[in-house]
Amino acid sequence: MPPAERSSRLPVAVVLLGLTSLFTDIGTEMIFPLLPVFLTETLRAGPAYLGLVEGAADTVSSLLKLVSGVISDRVPRRKPLVLLGYGIASAVRPLVAIASHPWHVLAVRLTDRVGKGIRSSPRDALIADAAGERAGRAFGFHQAMDHVGAVVGPLLATALVAASLSLRSVFWIAVIPGAIATLLVALVREPRHAAPAAAPDATAPPGRLLTPTLTTYLGILALFSLGNSSDAFLLLRARSLGLTTAQIPVLWAAHNGSRVIWAYLGGHAADRVPRARLVAAGWLVFALVYLGLGRATAAWHVWALFLVYGVFYGLTEPVEKALLRDLVPAAQRGRAYGAYNFVTGVTALPAGLLVGALWRAWGAPLALGVGAALAGASAVLLLVWDRRRPR
Repeated sequence: MPPAERSSRLPVAVVLLGLTSLFTDIGTEMIFPLLPVFLTETLRAGPAYLGLVEGAADTVSSLLKLVSGVISDRVPRRKPLVLLGYGIASAVRPLVAIASHPWHVLAVRLTDRVGKGIRSSPRDALIADAAGERAGRAFGFHQAMDHVGAVVGPLLATALVAASLSLRSVFWIAVIPGAIATLLVALVREPRHAAPAAAPDATAPPGRLLTPTLTTYLGILALFSLGNSSDAFLLLRARSLGLTTAQIPVLWAAHNGSRVIWAYLGGHAADRVPRARLVAAGWLVFALVYLGLGRATAAWHVWALFLVYGVFYGLTEPVEKALLRDLVPAAQRGRAYGAYNFVTGVTALPAGLLVGALWRAWGAPLALGVGAALAGASAVLLLVWDRRRPR
């Protein structure tokens, strides 16, 4: 193993992209935890419309992630796509402040997700290129920085709301961390694309991306994602159990504090423990949290379950991406992360509409229970897949 691989340090490019994610999420999370309240109480939209907004935004994003992943494998540098994506999202996100109708929020969220769609797959491939055998640590660090921003953002939003600023004023202030994030991307020095390597799946024809192993993995991810609707529904559930508008961002910050710790631990564990087992464990935690929130009757139940919910993210977000790196050759990483992001994103719209419809017709317990059932089934299927897949 070359010295670069033996070093305990993460590459500078990985660190800068982690800091970019930190500031991006400060801006995003100043807005996101307040968006359900803004939509349902200020603009008078219902839970079903909330599902439409979040689901449509993630669907648009997922389509672009697939395209940008393919493009990033065919161009000499991935960084321009990453920079463009961060720039678009940072510029448009605060425009939710001028929304006067629910469809205005939908338009802003869709444009914001266009930026995310352009940047995500090239960024993930860039991190995998730079990280080498430290992919678990690299993705864990990136997710940890993402969640640190998600702690700072809601706390900052809470302080501004407590200082009697309107929700619209808070949304405008979110432009500042977005601008810093875009500047940090510009400082990244991109490594060369990694040389093509033999596909770990020995049955794969040369150049073929969708091997049976990868296709099955993506199918299981799609099943789980159908039950993994937007966290905006969980915040709406928290609101219904008595949390105030000012408490919602604090709850979200506490949850993301848990995600910071578990993303760091999960990333390190992903380089030592079988990755599929970690993901399956995370999905089982997800199922327990959804069941718990469906049956919760008091505000303290919400606080406890949101802290446990961070375990799910730590055992899945960095680990799923590190596992994907094992399944494809280096020359196909952009396309592989594009396919991964497409599958997990394109299911967001049906997931959001499903939960929104169930919520409206039969209430939160049933809607969240369906999500828990899909997560449990997915965990079992993933363990079976991991046992049978070729090494």
